[in-house]
Amino acid sequence: MKNTLFNQTTALILIVLCLPMVADALQANIEEPAFIQLNEQPGNKALQVSVVRYKPRMGGDQYVDLVGAVHVGDKQYYQGLNELFKGYDAVLYELVAPEGTYIPKGGGDKKDTSWLSSIQLGMKDLLGLSFQMEEIDYTQNHFVHADFTPEEFSQSMKDKGESIFGMVFKMWRAGISQQLSGQSSSSDMDLMMALMSSDRQNALKSLMAKELVNSDGVLKVLEGPEGSTLVAARNQKALHVLKREMAKNNQSFAIFYGAAHLSDFHQRLVRDFDMVPVSTQWLDAWKLK
Repeated sequence: MKNTLFNQTTALILIVLCLPMVADALQANIEEPAFIQLNEQPGNKALQVSVVRYKPRMGGDQYVDLVGAVHVGDKQYYQGLNELFKGYDAVLYELVAPEGTYIPKGGGDKKDTSWLSSIQLGMKDLLGLSFQMEEIDYTQNHFVHADFTPEEFSQSMKDKGESIFGMVFKMWRAGISQQLSGQSSSSDMDLMMALMSSDRQNALKSLMAKELVNSDGVLKVLEGPEGSTLVAARNQKALHVLKREMAKNNQSFAIFYGAAHLSDFHQRLVRDFDMVPVSTQWLDAWKLK
């Protein structure tokens, strides 16, 4: 009898002690969904980004959708997003800008665009696409800024010993490494052929779509083990805002961030919010011929 009681008590203690490890194991086994893909089905070739829904693993009414963004895309893609966003209690969006920044419809004065926005506008014209800041309606009351201010961005880079030049160099070096190892899907010859194509815009879009889908290796080099300001630190700020908004007892949330951010968001939602992905919807960002 004593041995039986001892064994039962010992088993109970072991179970209690192992519960956190069991929970960790369950989280570790949650497969990460895809967030960007190239659909090459006949008649529907497109660069696609996903909307992945997360719900509490233990049940609950609140849910979070990771809505992938590409900053230049088809006008129809952004029109679809504007309709989609009307269905949420809060839409958390990325933009390194001072708190309280107002984004008018159409994106505002183009004279004051940053160097990065200027590059994106150039890409828009080159590829015959539209610009996110011009097409998304940020004036809706349920849109919530969930990103660094310029001061926070600069301070984070300083704390991490980062620089814009250093990040660009890392990405360039990683891209070269991919080409040399045969991991890159494109070559200089592919670029030359695209530039010489009779339908240059579609050829360049197809080429760049492949590179976007295969850019995971470059981004992992950029992030490193501690995570970069560009992705990890900004994601942490966004999820701090999410916690604040969830505390208001709203039910539906969208995190509208660049597709490159979503893998890190997935890991944090699983680990820190105990949420799991339950569904995926694909949106055509670039229609390809």
